[in-house]
Amino acid sequence: MPPFFCLNFRHMNPRTKAVVYFASGAAISAGIIMGIASKKIDPAATPVEISEEGRPQYRWHPPHVPKAIDFCGEDVPVDKWEIREKLDREVLVNTYLHGTQLYILKLSGRYFPIIEERLKANGVPEDLKYVCVAESALQQNAWSGVGAASFWQFMKDTGPRYGLEVNDEVDERFNVVKATDAACMYFKEAKAKFGTWTAAAASYNCGMAGFAKQAEFQQASNYYDLIFPEETNRYVFRILAFKYILTNPRKFGLIVEDGEQYRPLKSRTVTVDKTVENLTEFALANGTSYKMLKIYNPWLRAHKLTVKPGKSYEIALPL
Repeated sequence: MPPFFCLNFRHMNPRTKAVVYFASGAAISAGIIMGIASKKIDPAATPVEISEEGRPQYRWHPPHVPKAIDFCGEDVPVDKWEIREKLDREVLVNTYLHGTQLYILKLSGRYFPIIEERLKANGVPEDLKYVCVAESALQQNAWSGVGAASFWQFMKDTGPRYGLEVNDEVDERFNVVKATDAACMYFKEAKAKFGTWTAAAASYNCGMAGFAKQAEFQQASNYYDLIFPEETNRYVFRILAFKYILTNPRKFGLIVEDGEQYRPLKSRTVTVDKTVENLTEFALANGTSYKMLKIYNPWLRAHKLTVKPGKSYEIALPL
């Protein structure tokens, strides 16, 4: 600052000084903005271009499809053009669902540790967690138009076949631990029937009977050699796309920093072996609210919990 300015500035009153500070800051900011605006940007280095009308226009590029990928250790024949194009479609469609993918990445911090632990405990490959993503996007309250519910989208009549209790008061399709165990039972049964985890995953969409019918008619057993109704045709490729995107999020511009993922809910467990007539009163008596009780136990579907003789339930409560 020039000496004459320093001398004059020292003799200014506080109000005048404030004006000078403001004017100086505005001038500096304007200079910075003008410098940035005048800087030439290589058009190839930005995803935005200016249209003939003078408006900014995003430029979209299809993502690269992996040259090799596997599912549960089983190679995907991406060297075949029609297989590669099917995978290309699902990677392309799901790459640009930015909000959905970022939300899944956040939710994965809460649910993947639980799901992975149950898959490992049941002796099935970790890649099967992406079936859960394809089914529900990790939404615990997801419902399909035909009544399939929660993480693994079990139907009301199918859940009990794999050990889930489903009634007006208790619906264990909404219990991520028990529903994952049930899904593992299905996958192991289907793997034993069809020989591969890929076929087991495909049958999760069309049913074991549906897969068997197509395999018998087409005289083939490899999913990639079969043609199905469109939903099943796309199903495994959608799972593969989720695996590819969610294991390489930064490659697709999906940035979830450390600490931004949702964490597993910390809880304590209370064993209930008698009927609870009022879950609000139960929650309050245990130091929480009905709202938090339902958040921690989404499988509780009514205002009461009937406990039959010899039966008990484990209820999670906030710490």
